[in-house]
Amino acid sequence: MIPQLADWDWESLDPEIRKSFEIALHAGAAMALLLTRRDEIAGELRAFDTRRAIVLVLSFLPAAVVGYRFERVIEARLGGPGSTAAGLIVGAILMTLADRCPQQRGQGDALPADGFALGIAQAAALMPGVSRNGATLTAARLRGFSRSQANLLSRTVALPVILGAVALKGSRLARRGISNKQKKWLAVGVVTSFGSTLASNGLIGMVERDRALLPYAAYRIAFGLLILGRLASTKESVVESESMIDSSAEQQ
Repeated sequence: MIPQLADWDWESLDPEIRKSFEIALHAGAAMALLLTRRDEIAGELRAFDTRRAIVLVLSFLPAAVVGYRFERVIEARLGGPGSTAAGLIVGAILMTLADRCPQQRGQGDALPADGFALGIAQAAALMPGVSRNGATLTAARLRGFSRSQANLLSRTVALPVILGAVALKGSRLARRGISNKQKKWLAVGVVTSFGSTLASNGLIGMVERDRALLPYAAYRIAFGLLILGRLASTKESVVESESMIDSSAEQQ
């Protein structure tokens, strides 16, 4: 939404390049999380077993299938400011409701059904405005996981999806070829998201304590309303311009 709110000429760019830049941002953040959460990841790998493998696969497949099959449709029909604002607001409401569920389940309690629920959440997050992190946190809390464990599950299931998206976009860009300028900006995206995620690691740790998701939901609602307000003012300006043109034509 930043390019639209800032009136950048974003839509004139190649859609594949635009989406690849967004994936580059995710890739940089994922690299930083792999670095800063290496002890946590190592612990998960040591405890990795068949059950965890099934949970991980089921959390990956829905997003992979929906993303690969409907990627172009989603980009063409669901990328506008209205649908993005709706995703932000509806997602915030669901997140708030889910966070009221009891915190009954903890580490090692995830079952295949939980993996599938997280996979559906990640597939839903392909719609612009539906945060992947927010959707998986909501799904985990609806399944009764504690806030800390919901955060851990959200991070764990994110990496295969992000790496899969990076591999898919990377292979496409390699086949079609990109200019040196485009390579530079993709690199800038990776480096800046990597650096900002590293810098905010302390803040992430503070947020992921046993804290309610309400502040995050409030931010999403506020951002969604900002988008709708901007959209309404833009439409009003267009209507006024058309009225002035019609009035001028009548006078002539």
